Amino acid sequence: MGMGFQGALRAWAGALACMSVMGLMSATAAHAQQASNPEQEIKQAWAAAKASAKAGPTSVALRDQATLKIGANEVFIPQPAAGQLMHAMGNGNSQDLLGLVMPTDEESDWMVIAEYEASGYIKDDDAKDWNVDDLFKSLKEGTAAANEEREKRGIPALEIQGWVERPHYDAATHRLIWSMAARSKGQPANEPESVNYNTYALGRDGYISLNLITASDHVAADKPAVQKLLADLDFKDGKRYTDFNAKTDKVAEYGLAALVGGIAAKKLGLFAVIAAFLAKFAKVAILAVAGFGAAIAKFFKRKPSA
Repeated sequence: MGMGFQGALRAWAGALACMSVMGLMSATAAHAQQASNPEQEIKQAWAAAKASAKAGPTSVALRDQATLKIGANEVFIPQPAAGQLMHAMGNGNSQDLLGLVMPTDEESDWMVIAEYEASGYIKDDDAKDWNVDDLFKSLKEGTAAANEEREKRGIPALEIQGWVERPHYDAATHRLIWSMAARSKGQPANEPESVNYNTYALGRDGYISLNLITASDHVAADKPAVQKLLADLDFKDGKRYTDFNAKTDKVAEYGLAALVGGIAAKKLGLFAVIAAFLAKFAKVAILAVAGFGAAIAKFFKRKPSA
């Protein structure tokens, strides 16, 4: 394998330094400074991920809400290891986090973040009258508001670039998909745009999101993986969208459009930062430390550039 575990950690540390200079991972750099031993933390996080990873093909329970089929050449990292890994990468450990899905084959290079939001039943009738231009405006406004907080924390503002895939909702299956490209303010023009490919499955009590994190030049190749995951997500009896009881159930304070607008903007920056990390450096650390698959050799050959 050539580099070995310590080499992988050095590559990971070098990647963080490089990204700190670029301003794309200042949140991760700040987190590393606070940790008493960041190298040990990432080592422990990947060890926990490896120990708890469920290799496909298999089905995993998503709390009491649903089951998700994990395909061959994929692994599912559940909580609490998923949260530990997200924290070690410099991101918050959200209580909504269900787990992470990663590929193990040589041809794939992505991550899917699975979350559950107990929002209540989301009415989807507004999808009939969607104006995609208005949704885009809402997302830009929401991102601008989120940027104020990002800048207070020393994180570069996010600039919306445009739709990668325009929002579309399947009323029969209650599935929503949309994708947006974004760049950090001041990001070099030759750096790839960050892309989060968002999929949502609506249920009786809330919704499950499966967000694909990848580089802009990999979207076409990687999105079938998350589309299949979405198709293989099944809510349990009594938790399906069609099980809604208007007399007893909580109704969300917002409609379907909010999952493309302001609410989505709150998480867009987080996913964009992770996308930049994955696009340039993550597999060196992920595969070397976790030992998930034969793709290690392939990614060791990659030489991160500043």
